[in-house]
Amino acid sequence: MGESGLSSTTWAIEAYGLAKSFGNTRALAGIDLKVRKGDHLTVFGPNGAGKTTLIKLLSTLTKPSGGSALLDGLDIREAPGQIRSRLGVVSHSTFLYNNLTVSENLRFYGRMYGVTNLEQRIREVISQVQLESRLHDQVGTLSRGMKQRVAIARAVLHDPLIMLLDEPDTGLDPHAIMMMRDVLEPFTSGERTVVMTTHNLERGIEFADQVVILHEGRVAYQASGQEIDTASFRETYDRCIGMSI
Repeated sequence: MGESGLSSTTWAIEAYGLAKSFGNTRALAGIDLKVRKGDHLTVFGPNGAGKTTLIKLLSTLTKPSGGSALLDGLDIREAPGQIRSRLGVVSHSTFLYNNLTVSENLRFYGRMYGVTNLEQRIREVISQVQLESRLHDQVGTLSRGMKQRVAIARAVLHDPLIMLLDEPDTGLDPHAIMMMRDVLEPFTSGERTVVMTTHNLERGIEFADQVVILHEGRVAYQASGQEIDTASFRETYDRCIGMSI
């Protein structure tokens, strides 16, 4: 069966003419996008291309100005609460409370998501991100890299179907980036669907089933990850964007 004939249950994410404007500024100019369940989509593009706006729309943090999108078959306009329960979001902003401890932050979010066996689950995820010794420390005392690992623990606490990663390594030093990637890898493989925005060409291509280049709020390029290699993709990116990545 061709791609156009696939049923809606095949797709984790569907976007049709998705658009967003902020006053006279057009952040997304009507994009079409489909991501199969279990696939990893990497979205490239320069600052201002619309990458973060796309993540905010898919995560229901903002409403579209036009078009529509479905996540796990649910409309982002009609079922934002149900959609959020299926999502884990990691971005360069951690959305953690600095005056609360790591465990208090996770407990707060776990109750929001209705996580069962919450204390056990907190111990599991904090072990996965290798921060057991900091569980009772205030988040404000942690390094940037440690905060990001706590944010990952929070994002996977409720075992989401879909992970949205918006340039999660922004502001991290090289050691912290390597640590974060090692921590993230088990959560972004297997049956989970992943959408990641990044400036890192090599990392972005490495695990991608599908790649997209956004430019000025539009899809300038889209291909299967199996169809490209780093060298040729760099040329493609430069051609689409008119600048070096």
